[in-house]
Amino acid sequence: MNIELPKFNRDLKNPVALRIKGLSFALIGLMSAAILIWQLADWSLILMLFICIWAWCRFYYFLFYVLEHYAGSKRPYAGLFDALTSIFRKKE
Repeated sequence: MNIELPKFNRDLKNPVALRIKGLSFALIGLMSAAILIWQLADWSLILMLFICIWAWCRFYYFLFYVLEHYAGSKRPYAGLFDALTSIFRKKE
């Protein structure tokens, strides 16, 4: 049974659309960072926020790098939840 997905559910493969999507994420991030810096106006809070965001970005990268290169070498995982369920599932 082959089900045709609606056009809006397909993978985004157009290089121009991918660049626009990436730039829009960057613009949203920069705008929200500027608003937070303007609202907080306390350098220690701004530094802690920066460190928190940096650490979570590194953690996210680490998870998918490890999944791709180490944990997923024998079995490809559909994502983080799939990998965690296979780790905690009892092996029969």
